[in-house]
Parts: sequence; structure tokens; C-alpha cells
Amino acid sequence: MSYIIWGIVGLIILYFIMQMMPVKGVENITATQLKTMIRDKNIQFIDVRTPMEFNQYHIKPFKNMPLQALRRECEKLDKNKAVVIICRSGSRSLRAARILKREGFSQLTNVIGGLNHWQG
Repeated sequence: MSYIIWGIVGLIILYFIMQMMPVKGVENITATQLKTMIRDKNIQFIDVRTPMEFNQYHIKPFKNMPLQALRRECEKLDKNKAVVIICRSGSRSLRAARILKREGFSQLTNVIGGLNHWQG
């Protein structure tokens, strides 16, 4: 019985490790690098935090598109334009990049460390 429990625990740990692995075809940038891109009108800036988190604080050009709603909301985005994704720590934005990649987006950028590393 304990082998089954350890197997389940191992699978859970593996799942979380896989969620933090880089996504092929997604560029990762730092908050410092983001500052050089922030004024580019050709980039779609998406914040995947909850509406409550977004309303408390957000960076000016970013639009709120919560991770939970991303699959149905992504149709509002242009697949031919670059998308920069941010969250609080970089974890949810990485998951969002995976979702958008599966939906056919090809110009995706994840902000490593998210808003935790932003000093505007």
C-alpha cells in the first residue's frame, strides 16, 4: 500500500516539475528586459492573474485575461502579433504560454519572476 502512495506522490511532484519546465518556442525575458518593450504598440501585453490581483496593481499596457478564462478569452488576441505574458511570479504565465502555444500562437514571451521582479 505504501508503494501506491509513494507512486502517487511521485506523480504529483513530477507534474509540478513539468509545469515549471521551459516551453519550447516561448522566449523568457526578465522584468528589466520588459521595460525596453513596454511602449511597443505592436505587442499584446497580457496579465493572467485574477481580476482582484490585477485591480490591486498592474503595469499600464497589460490587459487582464485570467488564466482560468484564457482558453475562451484568447480569441480576442491576434495570433499574428507578439504576446507578452506576466503574472505574479512567472508560474501562471508559463502555464498560459503553454495554453496559447496549443491554441496556435507562435510569438510568445514569458516574464520570468513576474511582477515580483518588476520595479516600475
